[in-house]
Amino acid sequence: MAVEQITLEPGFIVVTNDRGRRHQIAIADVLRAGDIPVLTIGKLTLLTDLAQVVTVIVKTLIEQEILDEKLVEGYDLQYVAEQLVDTLGADW
Repeated sequence: MAVEQITLEPGFIVVTNDRGRRHQIAIADVLRAGDIPVLTIGKLTLLTDLAQVVTVIVKTLIEQEILDEKLVEGYDLQYVAEQLVDTLGADW
């Protein structure tokens, strides 16, 4: 039998073979506590500070006309700004 599809469901990795039979593997069975990083308030503060620094750099590069709205294909400054503000709490 060959694997037809691998999907994720809450708490499980689901493997479906070419005959349609599904086998659920509990994610808890394959993860160890050591595989999951510890997220602390200090690390969140560090991420916010990093986002603020990146924001200042990007704004400065725009003001100096080194950067324009187009960064690389698929990403633009609006996307970057939204991620910095919405996800990391930076001030734009």
